[in-house]
Amino acid sequence: MGGGVVKKQGGGSRRRRRSRAQPMAEINVTPFVDVMLVLLIIFMVAAPLLTVGVPVELPKTSANPLPAEQEAPLTVTIMADGSVAIQTTPTAPDQLVPKLRAIAAERSSDRVYLRADGALPYEMVVQIMGALNAGGFTDIGLVTDIGGPALDAEEN
Repeated sequence: MGGGVVKKQGGGSRRRRRSRAQPMAEINVTPFVDVMLVLLIIFMVAAPLLTVGVPVELPKTSANPLPAEQEAPLTVTIMADGSVAIQTTPTAPDQLVPKLRAIAAERSSDRVYLRADGALPYEMVVQIMGALNAGGFTDIGLVTDIGGPALDAEEN
């Protein structure tokens, strides 16, 4: 597969010598490329599955996305039934602020992403935002889906 034999060609000598076979010094990269393409496809398929796994129907908006961070983002989700989860762990409302304070003590960033079902009343979302603030997170980003109505007069 990777090795071969190259015959040495003689110069213009009158004497006939028996030429020696030398190993070929080329690397066959075809198997390496095949493996790398398979790994690329696997990672392209697996990457979208690494998002936060709590299902929620996000409201749609025309806002631009927030810039990326160096630290893994902290996400708090409010489901349609009013239950709250930090990342994917369900959390009781009375335990929300103490858990947030413990998490804030370990993190260097005070940014948190709030995902809330679009059918929830505004009051419940604001109450959770107050709990986030009391827990030490002052930079709150609201997560929405793209494709919502643009309230300006221009059509994009």
